[in-house]
Amino acid sequence: MTKIDNGVTLESRLRIELAAAFRWAARLGLHESIANHFSVALSGDGRQFLLNPVGRHFSRLRASELLRLDIDQPASYSGPQAPDPTAWHLHAELHQRLPQARCILHTHMRYATALACLQDFEFLMLDQNACRFHQRIAYDRDYAGMALAAAEGARVAALLERGKSVLFMGNHGVMVVGATVAQAFDELYYLEKAAELQVLALSTGRPLSLISDEVAAITCAQWQAYPTRFSELHLKELMAILDVEAPSYKT
Repeated sequence: MTKIDNGVTLESRLRIELAAAFRWAARLGLHESIANHFSVALSGDGRQFLLNPVGRHFSRLRASELLRLDIDQPASYSGPQAPDPTAWHLHAELHQRLPQARCILHTHMRYATALACLQDFEFLMLDQNACRFHQRIAYDRDYAGMALAAAEGARVAALLERGKSVLFMGNHGVMVVGATVAQAFDELYYLEKAAELQVLALSTGRPLSLISDEVAAITCAQWQAYPTRFSELHLKELMAILDVEAPSYKT
């Protein structure tokens, strides 16, 4: 495994970053029981990746507990250390099929999932945070039960082709993919903040003041080209808080 800063391997760093994402997802209430799944690719082709083990609560997950899985090794998805089957079929297919899906975060977080359950809903360009996702959201309106076959993972992967990074999974939840753990978690965070605002605004029953497509596109581009490493700085601060309050996430 490649060594990076201070002799730490890339895998070790990714384990720590993903463990931090789990801990903060729990702190922010984005998790659901012992369900939902986060993963990050280890190999360039996405065929080796880290995934949370079955039955571990997000708030207690440690870096060392993440499963190291290999699509080409049957032992990775069978036996006592097998991952959750729905997680395997979704994450294994997405990691190998989508170059942009280095990190995959799947949750049933409250506000975004509520919007995903509205008939024919499309994300509203209602505020600056929403504009971050302009033309970057795909929609799955064909819920047909749990993902218990590789074909379902392949179908979901096809929806995220052509540069989409967010999937609203109708009657189910949401999925965010990103190039790094920091980018994916930052997007998950802002997606839920924007979704919460939309649910609140819709609940008033008053007419909505939507941002035009032209301005939304400009704002989205500004988000993507922002002159600081915003996502990385966000995760760095979250990890600094955990280092003081819950350092076991690193172990």
